[in-house]
Amino acid sequence: MAQARKNDLLTRLVDAGEEAIQRLAEVPGGDRIVGTVNTMRDRVDELQKRVRGLEDLDKRLTALERKVDKLSAPKRKKPKPKPKPKAQ
Repeated sequence: MAQARKNDLLTRLVDAGEEAIQRLAEVPGGDRIVGTVNTMRDRVDELQKRVRGLEDLDKRLTALERKVDKLSAPKRKKPKPKPKPKAQ
């Protein structure tokens, strides 16, 4: 029941949105607004792709920084083994 109501609401919203876009396109200068909105949508999609790429780079950078920290940490000197006394 709730699913049917949700679908009905979403369907109504989609229909209302489509109708609003059609009305906007009919208004003088509305085609420019619709074109601008479409262009903006494409730009947002492109930005999302770039941001996803930055997240991957950030993960790689963090891993590399850990490796550098391990390699640059001062090495512990191993104590020299004491010479064994010679048996007489």
